Amino acid sequence: MKERGFTLIELVVVITIISILAAFILGAIQDVRQGGYAVQCTNNLRELAAANLRYAGEHDGRFCPAQEPNNNVRWHGVRTGNSAPFDPTKGALAPYLGTEARVKLCPVFRDIVKGANSFENGSGGYGYNAVYVGGTPSNKWIGEMMVNFPNPSRTVMFADCALSRDNGVQEYPFAEPWQWVSPIGKLAGSLSPSVHFRHRGKANVAWCDGHVTSESPAKLGSANYYGGDDTKEKIGWFGPEEENGYWNPRYEPAP
Repeated sequence: MKERGFTLIELVVVITIISILAAFILGAIQDVRQGGYAVQCTNNLRELAAANLRYAGEHDGRFCPAQEPNNNVRWHGVRTGNSAPFDPTKGALAPYLGTEARVKLCPVFRDIVKGANSFENGSGGYGYNAVYVGGTPSNKWIGEMMVNFPNPSRTVMFADCALSRDNGVQEYPFAEPWQWVSPIGKLAGSLSPSVHFRHRGKANVAWCDGHVTSESPAKLGSANYYGGDDTKEKIGWFGPEEENGYWNPRYEPAP
C-alpha cells in the first residue's frame, strides 16, 4: 500500500503552528528573565539604601555626600583626574557594600549600556538623590541628616538612572529632580531627567527608609545636550512635579 505524504498546505499549517508555539515559549522565557532581572535590580537598590543608612549611622546621622568639590570623589567611586575612569571599589559607600565593595550592576542595564562610551562607569545604572540626600541646597558637598527627613518612606534615595546620548545610554550617578535648587533653597529652573524606566516601562526606586518600589513615569524628557532622545530611551520623572515632589524630603502633597 502506498503511503500518503504531507501536502504542501499541511506542511505550511504545521510550520505556522510550530512558529506560533515557539513565539509564545520565547516570550514566556523573556518575561521570566526580565522578571528575574527586576528582582536582582531591586535587591541591588535595597543593598544600596541599607549601605547608606549604615553610613549615616557611623557619621553622626549624615547620609553619604554625593561628591566632593573636585568632582573626582563621588558616592560610587574615585578617579585620579577628570578624564580617568572611576574606581568603584573606592567610593564612599564601598566599605558598606559587602565583599565586592562596589555597586552591583543592574542586569538590564548591562545589556544596553555602551561600555567604553560610558564616562560614569561604576554607578551600576543607579543614581543618587544628590540634591536633597547627598547634599543640601545651601551646602551641596555635605550629606543631609537623617533627622531632617520627616517622611523618609516617600523621599527618594536611589533610582534606576541613565544618561541618553546620540548612540544610546550610559551610566549616570545622579537621580535628577524636576528642577535644580539654588543655594537658598529655591526652585530655579528645569533639569534634564535621568530616571530610567527600563524594566518594561517602570523604574525601581529605593526610598530613605530602605524599601524599594517600582514606579511608572509621570513625564518623559526630550532631546538633551548630548544628543540623546530621552523619550526613546524611556528617561524621565515619576510622581508629582510640585516642589520637586518625592525628591524633596519636605514635600507635602496637597490634601
